[in-house]
Amino acid sequence: MVDFKQNIAEKISKTIQLPKETIEEYIEIPADEKMGDFSFPCFRLAKELKKAPQMIAEEIKEKIEVDQEIIEKIEVVNGYLNFYIPPKAYIQNVLQEIANKKEDYGKSTIGNGKNIVVDYSAPNIAKPFHIGHLRSTVIGGAIYKTYQHLGYHCIGINHLGDYGTQFGKLIEGYKRWGNEYHVDENPIDELTKIYVRINNLCKEDESVLEECRNNFKKLEDKDPYCVEVWQKFRDLSLKEFQKVYDLLQVQFDSWNGEAFYSDKMPEVIEMLKKKNLLMPSEGAMVVDLSDKNMPPCIIEKTNGSTTYATRDLAAILYRARNYDFDKAIYVTSYEQILHFKQVFEVAKFLDMDEKYAQNLVHVPFGMVQLKDGKMSTREGNVIKLEDLLNEAIHRVEAIMDEKNPNLENKEEIAKKIGIGAVIFNDLYNSRIKDEIFDWDTMLNFNGETGPYMQYIYVRTKSLLEKAGYIPTIEQVDFSKLEDDFSLKIIKLIYNFEDILKQSAQKYEPYIIARYLINLAQAFSSFYNENKIIGEVKEVQDARLYLTYATGLVLKIGAGLLGIQMPDRM
Repeated sequence: MVDFKQNIAEKISKTIQLPKETIEEYIEIPADEKMGDFSFPCFRLAKELKKAPQMIAEEIKEKIEVDQEIIEKIEVVNGYLNFYIPPKAYIQNVLQEIANKKEDYGKSTIGNGKNIVVDYSAPNIAKPFHIGHLRSTVIGGAIYKTYQHLGYHCIGINHLGDYGTQFGKLIEGYKRWGNEYHVDENPIDELTKIYVRINNLCKEDESVLEECRNNFKKLEDKDPYCVEVWQKFRDLSLKEFQKVYDLLQVQFDSWNGEAFYSDKMPEVIEMLKKKNLLMPSEGAMVVDLSDKNMPPCIIEKTNGSTTYATRDLAAILYRARNYDFDKAIYVTSYEQILHFKQVFEVAKFLDMDEKYAQNLVHVPFGMVQLKDGKMSTREGNVIKLEDLLNEAIHRVEAIMDEKNPNLENKEEIAKKIGIGAVIFNDLYNSRIKDEIFDWDTMLNFNGETGPYMQYIYVRTKSLLEKAGYIPTIEQVDFSKLEDDFSLKIIKLIYNFEDILKQSAQKYEPYIIARYLINLAQAFSSFYNENKIIGEVKEVQDARLYLTYATGLVLKIGAGLLGIQMPDRM
């Protein structure tokens, strides 16, 4: 497919002393379609060239050789150089690319040979997998899939919270009262009850707390009983978590949690000691970061035990050695911004190539809030993610019972719509914003929602089914798609790969989500303004192929967000 932006950048670079890659970064897509398809602002050149932007734009225009097959015309408006692409060039390029690539449309080779580590989800073992874990799971999943589509080799890691003093407490509680609870039948709820009970006992009796600490020390020293019980908790928890991951269609390449790095931390501590970076502070051992305007990074606590930071540093070292990553992305809440700033700063002192420390990225996100601003109605309660996803499915089933009671495969369709609605609601705004969880908005089939996007996809499917065929590219007369409504869709489809690159570069899945709504709305306008079936054969074939292309891109884009498309609604 012809890269119009690259082509324009090449032409401009021949007229001014600026690298083609820099010019390409400056080129924009105008918000107003009347101002062209691509625009080059000349304001950035004004200071260097000591000329008015308008004059610079005029001079560049005069020097550019116009190729009528790629550039229809160039206009200068208020210091902008506006480029208009011939409709036929757009249509032919886009539809031929769709025909060639099909489900691989939007794929790129920019990531070939590069490894990307994505650390996301990371629930705590033996604790409820709650609504607070939703954001890390779906944002991380979308980033993983987007990078993968762009040709990168991705390693998805679920850095489980499976280490720490709380396991000493759980082991103690299980020793004392394990027989009273049905841990095998309902592991998370029952282990939570045990944890609350032993926690309360620790507050009353210091000797019990000491026993719990001893249990964790035994676990670190590989005591057979403690390891066996810990493994049981871990296995049962993962079995429960998998139910949620199956609903969300999320998979991981590694489940190595904090415990995996327990025997890898001494090496990190030794590295920091050798470089004289560890210093005592109120009984703990820390790395001073005052020169970076940050509090000290605690590496060992006063009792000699390690911290989250120590384990994260051990993980960085392990991932550098085993995955040779070009980038390691950590998807967590914005509450951990300082933690990762500290860890990434200390990572610069580990014995590894500096390229690894330079390519550590924290991707923070906002909190999930219910419509009334409260996470739960009773103190200490949390909203379980599995319950929430099942509630979404049930609500969609109720809507379907009312609107289309005879629909076949209702349960499967409700699952795709309900879970799709939850994911899309999470990803529709910039990740740093707090997410407002509102059922009425989320399940609206007419708003800028997941169900609306799925509905438009289903419409493309039903049109093709009604016609009974998808035309071949050879049957398409490109001249039949030069109306404004068809061209709007064509241009959006053309920009798909660029949208994916922007989303990956900014770690912002919302760029894809908003793009999909724009494409769905453009198709809705096209559908309302154009008769698709029943027109003369050449027109019908062209419009049907555009319908097919739209549905294909909607499905690919939704899949990158982790959303499945139903065939009927």
